[in-house]
Amino acid sequence: MPVVPSAIDILPDMPDYSVERMLHAGGARAVAGVDEAGRGPLAGPVTAAAVVLDAKALPSGINDSKKLAPKARVRLLKKIIADAQVSVAHASVEEIDRLNILHASLLAMERAVAGLRRTPCHVLIDGNMVPRCLGCDATALVKGDARSLSIAAASILAKVTRDRIMEDLAREFPGYGWERNAGYPTKAHREALANLGVTPHHRRSFRTVRELL
Repeated sequence: MPVVPSAIDILPDMPDYSVERMLHAGGARAVAGVDEAGRGPLAGPVTAAAVVLDAKALPSGINDSKKLAPKARVRLLKKIIADAQVSVAHASVEEIDRLNILHASLLAMERAVAGLRRTPCHVLIDGNMVPRCLGCDATALVKGDARSLSIAAASILAKVTRDRIMEDLAREFPGYGWERNAGYPTKAHREALANLGVTPHHRRSFRTVRELL
């Protein structure tokens, strides 16, 4: 198995496909990048995405979703969906409260990988932990969304999907600003919590929410 660069290596200016190519050279035919969105918010699910890029049709401009403007994320999302194998999955608020946010995030990642049309040969996970039940080899890459093109693509897919979920929930529960803050604990969101109360979509295991109950 090729040696994957460690977290102490200098990060590139943009994520690239070098780790995936090393794994391909070692015999891994399909390499999936996996990332999640929504670990920090007070409300809504945590969302994970798995992406297997086509090495012969790599979309240009892919970067860590946090470094991209919303319009750029949507534009790149269309390219990714058109040319790659993708899967998106979630862990619910109830699962977050029952399992804790870390284990719920890992569960969402497992579900995203399981949702791919074909089980990949190797999975690259953003972060420092690998979910247990992936069904294939996996490597955790710290700051993987800044290193791996596949993980960066997954970060875009997860971010855009979750943002759209929170926009839909904002229409159902107006006043919390979820269409702007995606459920993160902004000042406006915390003030709305104090004034409007806790909704069914708030994470009761999170301290800010729990203290209001």
